[in-house]
Amino acid sequence: MTAVAQLRVRLDATDATVRAGALELLSRAGIAVDPAEATVTLAAGGTVEEALDAALATPEPALSAVRSGRDRRLMVLADTFAPAGVLRAVRTGVSVLLHAGRTTTDQLVAAVHSARHGDGRLPSEVLARLLSGPETAVVTAPRTLTARQTAVLTLMADGHGNAAIARSLSCSEHTVKNVIYELMARLQVRNRSHAVARAVRAGLI
Repeated sequence: MTAVAQLRVRLDATDATVRAGALELLSRAGIAVDPAEATVTLAAGGTVEEALDAALATPEPALSAVRSGRDRRLMVLADTFAPAGVLRAVRTGVSVLLHAGRTTTDQLVAAVHSARHGDGRLPSEVLARLLSGPETAVVTAPRTLTARQTAVLTLMADGHGNAAIARSLSCSEHTVKNVIYELMARLQVRNRSHAVARAVRAGLI
């Protein structure tokens, strides 16, 4: 329970009702709402777009990096996941998307840990919506990837972090980070979730 007790999040919500629901889930998971010490921002809303608007409207300088897509520590908790909203989220730099009605406390704790370390978590049903939506812009993806790039991308799609990927492939975390950097450049994406989405859509994994 020590690791859970150390988790701190900032909570931005669209209204009092949404905030109350998110607070209840956070409380059951043992996660504190502490803006001063938070390493992760949890944006909650009825839709992904509403959650993003709630977080990105915050005037604090800490969120300026999120607005420019450089910060991976923004999570979204929503009830509805339209393709356009999911696409906007991954392009904004959101690393974790969670369904408000289906997320367990254990999943929330794991998701906060993932967001804090820049790892992506995209539920399969959310990914499917993203890939099936007409709003998804088609960007030319490479026809093939190296065996190592494919292996890393596949493990990323399964929700594994860098350390777990390194153990699975018997290599260093530094090597994994380098491969992910190469993947981001080749796939023309800014975060892990977007990389997985683009690779799946292009038939690379």
